[in-house]
Amino acid sequence: MELRHLRYFVAVAQEEHMTRAAAKLGIQQPPLTQQIQALEKELGVKLFLRKSRRIQLSPAGRVFLTDAQAILANVEHAILRVRRFELGEEGNIRLGFTSSASMHQMTPDLVRTFRQTYPLILLDIEEGAAHDLMNALAQEKIDIAFSRSSVKPYPGIASVELLKEDMVIAIPMNHPLSSIPNGVLSLKDLREENFIFYQQVNGSGIKESLINECAKVGFEPKSAQVVYRIMGALHIVASGLGIAIVPKSMQAIQPESVVYKTFHPNSVLTVPLSLAYRENSSKLAVQRFLTLANEFTNDWRTKH
Repeated sequence: MELRHLRYFVAVAQEEHMTRAAAKLGIQQPPLTQQIQALEKELGVKLFLRKSRRIQLSPAGRVFLTDAQAILANVEHAILRVRRFELGEEGNIRLGFTSSASMHQMTPDLVRTFRQTYPLILLDIEEGAAHDLMNALAQEKIDIAFSRSSVKPYPGIASVELLKEDMVIAIPMNHPLSSIPNGVLSLKDLREENFIFYQQVNGSGIKESLINECAKVGFEPKSAQVVYRIMGALHIVASGLGIAIVPKSMQAIQPESVVYKTFHPNSVLTVPLSLAYRENSSKLAVQRFLTLANEFTNDWRTKH
């Protein structure tokens, strides 16, 4: 039995007329009659009751029609799915987020827009430290990672920068700098402070960049502690052990224990929000995400 036999049978069942069914199928009536008779012979049952010029389904034919339609529908669905998959319109993407990257409003907005644009692509999401996410990318455990870190230490991993975000100064609530009148600070104002640095295992570049910026204005920042995640640095600031320079979007963390101050326009520091991915990735769904991210970012920059 072939799929065409099922299509012939369904057409005849719907038209209840051999000639009309043949016209619908685009074939001649005699070959259609022969195919239906051959199908009945193969099944060993009468599928139709023939009454003069009209034919009707037999009880066995009604049972077979339900299954035949289901089979044809499944075949059409399978064809559609594989075509969508080949076009990158269906499949799955495993996304990774660092905690600080997930705090920026652009991140959930981008993911939501992608889901609306490609509803048949399934998204799996996990959170982790940048170093862990880069290793997961290299090991093909995830496909894309939102990160603040440089990918230079990781062979085979590329990145595209979505935007640069201003950084702010996180200060313990009762610290003298928390109550300055104009609400802005420069790097020079921080020369006597203890810094809480955060740095990934392979180096995120943020700590080094900050040290270089401090050197430009004539001092080396005093390190009170080094942690591996921005969230950890903010918790330490909340405990009153030092200050930290963090992305502006992190201001929602520890609002009752930490005061966030902006930099003077002449001292503004920025940090990137980037998408990291495998250079050799051939998944069309990944390419869809990267393309949409580029378009989305252009719109975001215009609106914000």
